[in-house]
Amino acid sequence: MKILVVNAGSSSLKYQLFDLESAQRAVLASGLCERIGIDGSNLQHETGDGRKYNVEVKMPDHTVAVKLVIDALLSDDHGVLSSLAEVDAVGHRVVHGGEKFANSVIINEEVKQTIKDCYPLAPLHNPANIMGIEACEKAMPNIIQVAVFDTAFHQTLPDKAFMYALPYELYEKHAIRRYGFHGTSHAFVSEKAMQLMDNPNAKIITCHLGNGSSIAAIDAGKSIDTSMGMTPLAGVPMGTRTGDMDPAVVTYLLEYENMTPAEVDNLMNKQSGFFGVSGVGSDYRDLQAAADQGNARAELTLRMFTYNCVKYIGAYSVVLGGIDAIVFTAGIGENAPRLREAMVSQLGHLGVELDKELNYGKVGDYQLISTDNSKVKVYVIRTNEELKIAQETAALKNK
Repeated sequence: MKILVVNAGSSSLKYQLFDLESAQRAVLASGLCERIGIDGSNLQHETGDGRKYNVEVKMPDHTVAVKLVIDALLSDDHGVLSSLAEVDAVGHRVVHGGEKFANSVIINEEVKQTIKDCYPLAPLHNPANIMGIEACEKAMPNIIQVAVFDTAFHQTLPDKAFMYALPYELYEKHAIRRYGFHGTSHAFVSEKAMQLMDNPNAKIITCHLGNGSSIAAIDAGKSIDTSMGMTPLAGVPMGTRTGDMDPAVVTYLLEYENMTPAEVDNLMNKQSGFFGVSGVGSDYRDLQAAADQGNARAELTLRMFTYNCVKYIGAYSVVLGGIDAIVFTAGIGENAPRLREAMVSQLGHLGVELDKELNYGKVGDYQLISTDNSKVKVYVIRTNEELKIAQETAALKNK
C-alpha cells in the first residue's frame, strides 16, 4: 500500500511517499516545497534510492505546489510512480482538532468545517493545513484524504487534567481547556517503548524535546496528562516560546509596556524561550556552544530547560503512580546526550540509573540508555510522525 503524507505550512509543504507493504516500510520519495506564494520558491525532491531533484520554480499557491509534487513523483528521471492511481490514500497532518476528534478521520466537508472552526485555537497551523488538504483534493479528486490530528492522542485526558479553573461557562462557550500537542510523536514512541518492554500496560513518560517541546504521561497507551495546553505555548521553555508562566504577566505587559494583545502574543510565542533568555538564539546547539564558552545567560537557559523538564517528569511520576520507562525523542531529545545525562542525574530518587557509555553512543532508531540495575528503563527513540500518519491513514483506507 502506498500512502502519501502531507504536512502543509503557510508557505511550505513537506511530503513523504511510503510503501507500507515493503519489509522496511520504505520511504519511496520525500521532499519540501518552500516559499510558496513568495519569490524564490523551490522544490527539493529525493527518492529512496538517492536520486535528487532541486528546482527553483514559481509556486503562487498550494495547488501549484501539489501539482509540482505529483509531477516529481511521476517523472521519468526522478519519479517513483508510473501512475497516480498507485497512491492508495493521502494522510494530512492537522494540528488542532478541538474536542471533536479523538481519532484520525476520512476528510469530508463536515471534517473540513470543524478544522476551520478550530482556526482560533491554531491560527498559524490549521489554515495552512486546510490549504494543503484542498490542494490535494483538487489534484487527486478520486483518492481518499485522511486527517491525522496532533491533538487526538491527548483526548483521553481526564477532565481533572484538561480543565482550567476558569468559570465553567467559558469552557462551555469557547471550549477553553488543555488539548496537548505532538500527539502523533508521543503515540509513536510510547507504542515502540511498550513493544520493547513487551508490556502493554506500561507507565511511560515521553519527552518530545525540540524547538517545540512537550512531555506526556502515558498509562497503558493512553495519554493522561501533557505539558502543552490550549495552545502549544504552555509547558517547558522552548526555542522561542515562554512555556508556563503566571498569566498576570500578560495583563502587566498590556498595562505597563503599552503592548497590544497581538504584540504580547508575538512576544510570548516568537521572542521568548531559549531566544529571549539567552540572547544567543533558539537552537539548543548554539546555546550549548555559547555556554561552553562561558556565556552565563546561555548556561542559565540550559539550567532552566533542564529544571523544568525534570519537574514535569517528577510530577508525572506521581500522576502515573510510578513509572516503567522514560523516553527521549525529537531533535534535542534524540541528539543531546549531555542534556539527557543532566536530567537523568536528578532522577536517582526514582531509581533511575543512566549507562553513560550507551547514552553517548550511537542511537539508531532506538537505544536503551539505562543500566541493568535501573528500576526505570530510559530509552532514546527516534520519532517518526510521518510513518505514524501513514499507518493511521492506511488503517482507515482498509476499513
